[in-house]
Amino acid sequence: MVNEMNQELAGMKAFEVGTIVTGKVTKIEDKQAFVDVGYKQDGIIPISELSSLHIEKVADVLTVDDEVELKVIKLTDDELVLSKRAIQSEKAWESLQEIYSNDDVIEAVVAEVVKGGLVVDLGVRGFIPASLVERHYVEDFSKYKGETLRLKVVELDKENNKLILSQRAVLDEEAESQKKSVLQEIIPGQIIEGTVQRLTSFGAFVDLGGVDGLVHISQLAHHRVETPAEVVKEGEQVKVKVLSVDSESERVSLSIKDTLPGPWENIKGNISQGDVVDGTVKRLVSFGAFIEVADGVEGLVHISQIANRHIGTPSEVLTEGEQVEAKVLDINLEEKRISLSIRALLEEDTKEDHYAEYEQFKEEESSGFSLADRIGDQLKNLKSK
Repeated sequence: MVNEMNQELAGMKAFEVGTIVTGKVTKIEDKQAFVDVGYKQDGIIPISELSSLHIEKVADVLTVDDEVELKVIKLTDDELVLSKRAIQSEKAWESLQEIYSNDDVIEAVVAEVVKGGLVVDLGVRGFIPASLVERHYVEDFSKYKGETLRLKVVELDKENNKLILSQRAVLDEEAESQKKSVLQEIIPGQIIEGTVQRLTSFGAFVDLGGVDGLVHISQLAHHRVETPAEVVKEGEQVKVKVLSVDSESERVSLSIKDTLPGPWENIKGNISQGDVVDGTVKRLVSFGAFIEVADGVEGLVHISQIANRHIGTPSEVLTEGEQVEAKVLDINLEEKRISLSIRALLEEDTKEDHYAEYEQFKEEESSGFSLADRIGDQLKNLKSK
């Protein structure tokens, strides 16, 4: 009997707190599991020692006959308490330290969505603060549960069991790399497509695929623009011409105006010599007046063509902002020049008046009554009275 006991004791492994053992799961309950590790009795794994994350039931992570590596955390004559979490944690901290030192990217599945961020299991509980999940603001994090994220370790504190992770750090690095690549490919003079990201009082920022370029308000259209919202809106796809690229400051100047037909191209076929056009007096100068006859198109009325009489200055007849009619004397689209005349229309009106008087005179002659006869008759009538 004594010999049998001695043989049994000799066959038992040496156990003490901290010992690493391997065992087979023999029984599972809701809050604990029993494991045969070669001790005189089965060891117990409390549910809290199964994982760094919260677990509802032991059966969620273990099944009977599973082989597991465990650490002895408590040992008495009557009880052997084991931990799976402790083994995972030690291995994890060692691995995470190396990852942190090398600034490596790791992948992890989001296990929980908690107040203030997300939780992942890397052998230890890792926390991703809300501000480090994306590069943009996220209102609802529920969709992230179960998703695999690429992460960087931004804070590691084994003593306080603290592990802070960031997906945003990975995204920021990729965006920076993409920006440098795009900047190298963009060449002044190129016409490319982009997306309007945001509007400001001085222009519009356009995303060119990782790089934001500025379309100054003066480069939005050929006509004068008061606010960028008159021409473009956020999210709109636009064509832009690259005006300049400064790789060091990462500044790109763009133009939408240069991708659009010019105002002089737009009037081709619409305005010809001899036409009468409506326009607005834009500027008065000593030698005449500039009249805007279409958006961005101005013609000159020489001072000699403003009135059918001699004038000293254009301001004697015209004021800036006034609406006028003028006749096209000459148009040269290549040189972007239009010569106009207001006098020509005034003279035509005078001719029309003279013609009307002549027609009336002829009508009177043909009827046998002249203007003089009518006046004479009226005088006789007066005398008789």
